[in-house]
Amino acid sequence: MSDGAKEAGAGGAQPRTEHEREALRLLDAAVQATGGQHRAGQREMVLQVARALESRRHLLVQAGTGTGKSLAYLIPALQHAMTQEDPVVVATATLALQAQIMKRDAPRLVEALKDELPREPVVALVKGRSNYLCRHKVDGGYPGDEGEEALFTVADDGGMIGSATDGAAGPSSLLGKEVMYLRAWADQTETGDRDDLEVPVTDRAWRQVSVTAVDCLGASRCPQAEECFSERARADAADADVVVTNHAMLAISAFEGLAVLPAYSAVVVDEAHELQDRVTGAVTGQLSGSIVHGAATSLRRHTTVAVEDLIEAGAALDRAFTDTPSGLIAAGPDEVQEQALTGVLTAARQCLSDLGQDKDKEADADGGRQMARSRILEVLEVVERMLAARPEADFPEVLWATRPGHFEPGVGWQPGDETDPPQLYVAPLSVAGKLREGLFGKATTVLTSATLTVGSGERRFDSVAGDVGLAGPDAPKFEALDVGSPFDYPRQGVLYVARHLPRPGRTASPESLDELEALLRASRGGALGLFSSRRAAEDAAAEMRRRLGPKTTILCQGDATLSALVRQFSEEPDTSLFGTMSLWQGVDVPGNSLRLVVIDRIPFPRPDDPLSQARTRDVARHGGNGFMRISATHAAVRMAQGAGRLVRSVTDRGVVAVLDPRLATERYGGYITSALPDFWRTTDGDVVRGVLARLASGD
Repeated sequence: MSDGAKEAGAGGAQPRTEHEREALRLLDAAVQATGGQHRAGQREMVLQVARALESRRHLLVQAGTGTGKSLAYLIPALQHAMTQEDPVVVATATLALQAQIMKRDAPRLVEALKDELPREPVVALVKGRSNYLCRHKVDGGYPGDEGEEALFTVADDGGMIGSATDGAAGPSSLLGKEVMYLRAWADQTETGDRDDLEVPVTDRAWRQVSVTAVDCLGASRCPQAEECFSERARADAADADVVVTNHAMLAISAFEGLAVLPAYSAVVVDEAHELQDRVTGAVTGQLSGSIVHGAATSLRRHTTVAVEDLIEAGAALDRAFTDTPSGLIAAGPDEVQEQALTGVLTAARQCLSDLGQDKDKEADADGGRQMARSRILEVLEVVERMLAARPEADFPEVLWATRPGHFEPGVGWQPGDETDPPQLYVAPLSVAGKLREGLFGKATTVLTSATLTVGSGERRFDSVAGDVGLAGPDAPKFEALDVGSPFDYPRQGVLYVARHLPRPGRTASPESLDELEALLRASRGGALGLFSSRRAAEDAAAEMRRRLGPKTTILCQGDATLSALVRQFSEEPDTSLFGTMSLWQGVDVPGNSLRLVVIDRIPFPRPDDPLSQARTRDVARHGGNGFMRISATHAAVRMAQGAGRLVRSVTDRGVVAVLDPRLATERYGGYITSALPDFWRTTDGDVVRGVLARLASGD
């Protein structure tokens, strides 16, 4: 394992201190109060998390599905917070897990332990400002988006143009109805949290009543600061024992040093296999001529600052990059591109300087002025990063260009036009150094997930440790353990690799479609199809509907909202659901409704993915195997997440079918398979179809 790491077994370590014994006592009380079951893995995890927090030592914990890991870290987190009088931050990757903690796990735990603790613990939720309704914006403190101000214009009859009272058809009518609904909700809600809406609204509508962190006026300048939902959430968090947030907020705190979270000395990172990608996504910058022009337009609308030079600089930026092919710009910007970026930088700095000297500036509470300023600041930050995007930098950044595609109704996905000016992106080559400084250097950190290990042996935690900054010279010491899973995977599941199929190509082969059909017929539905692309999922769904007929229900991602599709799939035992990456994790469907998971191919990163390319080259440049370290590791984690959809309870039974023969024929196949649950394995299709037929009949 990495320097300083040692693996603790799940064989049942014994408590060493009164603090550890108390943690186990609280677990026993919680299990008894909630009517749960004692699980050896959960007990081991509680002990080790309590030990790590008390000794201030970083810990990696792999806790398989069914362990009850949320409870296993919440108990020692509450205990630590109440003992030290210092909040513990719990960071998750997904809104679903945040909701699970806040609406189910934490309330049940608090109720169970209310007589076991010195006082009733407090658990609070902190999200980014854009997740909360802004009262100042609702009351007209911010102008509407370009082209949408008419939505808020009072009509002759006193109604709202584009609202439910407006009889006009067109896209504005639905948007207007949603905005009116949100305005009414603003007077009823206690939290202002978008997730508390009874009726979901579109992102476009939500933007009419919310602001981003950079657009926010701040508590010192906003006239409605005392009524601000976001400020209330932060005030609640300041007095909480456990603060639940997301990886993005943790990234902002670690990378930018902003006080978006209360002061803390301990962090639990759940879904830690997602940390690198989520943090990278949170700090990825975007730039284009249209973005520069939008910033200039905002300045022109809300200030008296001259923007002609900025507009011209944006146009020059587009010209400089028009002939740049989509993909990685490995060496950083060339001389012409650097000049164009410098031109944008100079013009933006001048606008910002003029804005500070604007004698006609309005009151500090002018939302439009703040929006304009924030857009200029964002352009400045991204341009500076792009100019510094060189492989030899201390914290190298990756620069790439893309022409976004789009969906056309009745046509499908259309690629971007390579003759158009590109969208430019910049992201850190690695987040390890920043996390090491901004997270591990400041707080005791526990990272947990069902999939933290790749490969086998004592170094199987090294990959994730390296990704987040716990490996290499001067890395902080950590301990690692795998507490296993309560499930009997060899008896509950089968891993089938269709070794006889041809290697996957750009489209599904006739042989793989035949194999998929045979599996679906044997299982009589109850299948979750996990595909490498949206097109692959749609094509497979269309072909299976044609072959199997109208009596077979096959849902496909995009047919309805994801939550509605998952709900229908779980309620109808013979229905199948096909989709892409968003279904590879987070889908929790115990029971016979899910008895077959089909994976169309090993989920390697796209060959043209710029970040994967850059990271692969960097590993090779330092003497490592770039493919194994980046691509194979990525695939192993995704495969483990996908296969993990099958068994969600001790009574679940089923098959994971992989239609990619490389898992059985290539040398890296064993490396990827080692990350999967320990299912019984076979390449015999007849055996698998027999298993599925018995499961379908209830045997």
